[in-house]
Amino acid sequence: MIIKSIAKKDRKTKELVNRLHVGEIAVINHRDIDEVAANCLVDCKPKLIINADQSISGRYPNLGPNVLQNAGIPILDHVGLEAFDMIQEDDILEIIDEEIYRNGEFIGKGQLLTEELIQMKLAETEKNFEYELDKFIENTLDYAKKEKEFILGSLKLPEIKTVFQNRHVLVVVRGQNYKEDLHAIKSYIDEFNPILIGVDGGGDALLEFGYTPDMIVGDMDSVSDKCLLICKEIVVHAYPDGRAPGLTRVESLNKKAVIFPAPGTSEDIAMLLAFDKGADLIVAVGTHSNMVDFLEKGRKGMASTFLVRLKVGSKLIDAKGVNKLYKESVKIKHLVGLLMGAMIPIFIVGIMSPPVQQLLKLLQIKLKFIFGM
Repeated sequence: MIIKSIAKKDRKTKELVNRLHVGEIAVINHRDIDEVAANCLVDCKPKLIINADQSISGRYPNLGPNVLQNAGIPILDHVGLEAFDMIQEDDILEIIDEEIYRNGEFIGKGQLLTEELIQMKLAETEKNFEYELDKFIENTLDYAKKEKEFILGSLKLPEIKTVFQNRHVLVVVRGQNYKEDLHAIKSYIDEFNPILIGVDGGGDALLEFGYTPDMIVGDMDSVSDKCLLICKEIVVHAYPDGRAPGLTRVESLNKKAVIFPAPGTSEDIAMLLAFDKGADLIVAVGTHSNMVDFLEKGRKGMASTFLVRLKVGSKLIDAKGVNKLYKESVKIKHLVGLLMGAMIPIFIVGIMSPPVQQLLKLLQIKLKFIFGM
């Protein structure tokens, strides 16, 4: 394998994809590449991924490397932080087999992830999955005890302009299969006109489908300036002690924002906000709903998510995977039934018309003559 191209480098994959172009080399430091990050990389069509960390560490079966492999994008894995630090933005890198060079200078070496190697690593994760599950449960219960008062009791909600009372609310996170699910519920959005909340990059997901977010909720680390400028209201997720790093970015755009100090994830507080402000129904797209989702999010325990789901469950519908319900193609029998149904009123109108009635009478007379009736 010989690959030569311009390097684009970032420790955060979600920020790198904003400036990564077709045919370039993506240099990342991403342990356990998740599906969402992998799909974002695939959209950019890089020539190669160089990962300083392990793309599959063995903790859980993350499917990001599979996504990249299926898209024909090779991964040079686990090259180390020393090589990562040596590589600079816009360097011209040449990869010969599994070695990295810059102007003939050796930078480092990694391991090329083949399809067989990826499958072998994923098989090994099954051995650790039960252990990770035990850690996840223990950690979640521990955090649940600490956070229950914030989530279920004394959490102070900010004053906002958006009116949720008796409205449907759509909460969009740019998570796994969000595009397919948004497409599947497009008719629902158009018919019910729900309040549209984008959780960080979920705001840009709404823009992709031609919708303007009513509200952006998050720490503002993965939403575009364009989305922040055109959305109707911004809620910055702050730490429980009130620190809100994301506020600086909003203010730099001359936009106003509401601060919401709370534990947990931004998608949690978006749901809490909608629920406690009187929403009639909350529809979630791309949100985290299983253990792999939680582990990909990077928290050992997702107590707040667990508690929030308990609180808002009576009004929450998770749209994750809804697109799979609509994948069956239209069958011939359905088309025949539809055609027959459409012909019935045409037939009735036809036989009621005077010319057709005269024709039927002539036919009746001819039949009587033939059979001697």
